Amino acid sequence: MSAGEATILLVDDHSVVREGYRSVLQKQPGLRVVAEAADGAEAYRLYKSEMPDLVIMDLSMPGIGGIEAVRRIRQWDKAARILVFTMHESAGFAVQAIRAGARGYVTKTSPPETLVRAVKDVLAGKIAISPDIDHELALGRIGGETSAADVLTPREFEVLRLLLAENTTEEIAATLHVSPKTVANLHSLIKDKLGVGSDIELVRLALRQGILSEVDLGGA
Repeated sequence: MSAGEATILLVDDHSVVREGYRSVLQKQPGLRVVAEAADGAEAYRLYKSEMPDLVIMDLSMPGIGGIEAVRRIRQWDKAARILVFTMHESAGFAVQAIRAGARGYVTKTSPPETLVRAVKDVLAGKIAISPDIDHELALGRIGGETSAADVLTPREFEVLRLLLAENTTEEIAATLHVSPKTVANLHSLIKDKLGVGSDIELVRLALRQGILSEVDLGGA
């Protein structure tokens, strides 16, 4: 890396989206995109080979999601700087991303300058949260219901995300490289922690807390 130049790994399953924010970032002096990944597993491999100064990570991708990818990268390199850039405007996802090790969280509805400012802040060692998520976090602290973001670990939250996406126990086990028995135990533990007795109640809670949307249920 040349003096003053920061290298970036872009992670998003849509090539058009990567192309769009690569264009925004490379107009900024001192920023260079060195690699791109379309899923969490590829992001983890590329991080280890490229060792970028910053990862910009989407959350909803095939296979392991962004939160699990953040967790794995930070396990491998405690100094990794990761900024989540996602469509999810739920405080729950933001809390889980930060807990997994992300240093920032910006929604895709934010203007380009918000992303650029967040990139610079995270590279400078600061935490960066877009204003809409700051507002959601404040509102979330007012409600009385047990928040999935507050009580679940990043691994449990990833299992919840995969369950809500209608993956089977066996599919989740294969994705996370654990046994089906471990997934079944986590499934039960998640329901216990959230105080729900069935998967239907789990879906309703996820809808109320913005973890799942009506669009997701419609298969869009």
